[in-house]
Amino acid sequence: MKPKSRYTFAYLDEQTKRMIRRAVLKAVAVPGCQIPFASREMPLPPGWGTGGLQVTAAVIGQDDVLKVIDQGSDDTTNAVSIRSFFARTANVATTTRTSEASIIQTRHRIPETPLREGQIMVYQVPIPEPLRWLEPRETETRTMHALEEYGLLYVKLYEDITRLGEAATSYNYPVLVEGRYVMSPSPIPKFDNPKLDRSPALQLFGAGREKRIYALPPFTAVESIAFEDHPFTVQRWERACDLCGSAESFLDEIVIDDAGGRMFACSDTDFCERRRQAGNRGAMSAGLIAEELAGELIGESESEGGAQ
Repeated sequence: MKPKSRYTFAYLDEQTKRMIRRAVLKAVAVPGCQIPFASREMPLPPGWGTGGLQVTAAVIGQDDVLKVIDQGSDDTTNAVSIRSFFARTANVATTTRTSEASIIQTRHRIPETPLREGQIMVYQVPIPEPLRWLEPRETETRTMHALEEYGLLYVKLYEDITRLGEAATSYNYPVLVEGRYVMSPSPIPKFDNPKLDRSPALQLFGAGREKRIYALPPFTAVESIAFEDHPFTVQRWERACDLCGSAESFLDEIVIDDAGGRMFACSDTDFCERRRQAGNRGAMSAGLIAEELAGELIGESESEGGAQ
């Protein structure tokens, strides 16, 4: 039996959680539409995920299993801190496995492992307004959403194509939800945009500083902004992951020595680890395994020497 926490379940009081759940229900009823809510102070600075934290606190239950990722990784400071926060305040089980989680809180990535029905994705959103960089006035952007006036976005895309030959936006690429609302998908790379379309999982977006919640119910149609004669495309790499050999995942470039040596690895650490456990190997995996074994042998030798 789990010990009782000295905190209110999931930190927030019940009235606040009820208020957030009402906003979530409105957001689910009108996919892609931003719903205002009374954002609360949380034990981390605004802009570090307070919106996602509040949404997770409002929907999490005692039987849920929580996974938290930051840039695809389970091991960053942000991910570890939020996971520990809910383990302490809600006594819920946590995991790093995408398939085992019932709630996944994320910043900047959607897992490579396909989501399933019953799962909830909670996004940490810094700026929910997709028109903000084109029209800074909040009153005007609300009017533009109401009138379905999104010409500015298409003008910007047209200018990018004429100047650069492609869209200049590589992350937070705006999407059209059910042919009605243009929505910011949070700062995920546009590589992940196709995963939003008709996803079987419920997707909730929380912006604490901007006090906005929006949502994508399961199997909602989501289309990235594009022209018929210039379709939407995603990033591709000319090489595979150096650890697991995946040629389909989003890769991070990592500096590995003082001489400027680099390697490319999956940003989704769980996905990469599971592929390696299944026997998949990348170009640099043999050398890394040898280094790990050498380290273990040295550790064992020093341990035996110390015991004598």
